[in-house]
Amino acid sequence: MSKQAKTLTAEELRRVLDYTATRKHSVRNRALVLTSFYSGCRVGEISSLLYADVVDAEGNVRSEVVLRAENTKTKEARTVFVNAKLKKELQSYISGYRPTNPNAKLFYSQKSNSNGYNANTLTQFFHYLYKRAGIYGASSHSGRRTFITNLANKGISVRLLASLAGHRNISTTQCYIDVNDDMKRKAVELA
Repeated sequence: MSKQAKTLTAEELRRVLDYTATRKHSVRNRALVLTSFYSGCRVGEISSLLYADVVDAEGNVRSEVVLRAENTKTKEARTVFVNAKLKKELQSYISGYRPTNPNAKLFYSQKSNSNGYNANTLTQFFHYLYKRAGIYGASSHSGRRTFITNLANKGISVRLLASLAGHRNISTTQCYIDVNDDMKRKAVELA
């Protein structure tokens, strides 16, 4: 297996968020980063989100977002459950971003005549963001790996993790879980 994306510690994630706060489009960028870390979505899934997928007619962030089959790696639709932290971040983002067309991309791009990010440009966004924040080894997949690892660290079963991640096989999910010293310490305390 090839080298996997780095999972970020809470301190490293804080460093990334602190860096985004100093840059243009900071609210959008923070929402992008935290969508990756709190939903476990792939970069292609995030880039395919439409405003109407995430925001209801009253302007509220939905508790569940349905990813259309054509926008997932497995070509199977799945539901992403939006936790309270992500809902708050997305609500903050959309308070300043209201496209005239609800079928516009959720995450706009500052480039003129752009329909928002695609998977490739969002991958590049994450690459340069982590590099500039001084987080080495991180990539667009780091949020997804960190999401899965953090839930595994809290005792969530691999079968549930596979379902949340949209994996067909739990063996795929197991490869995402980054075993670390903190997990080992907690495990031996259970003995």
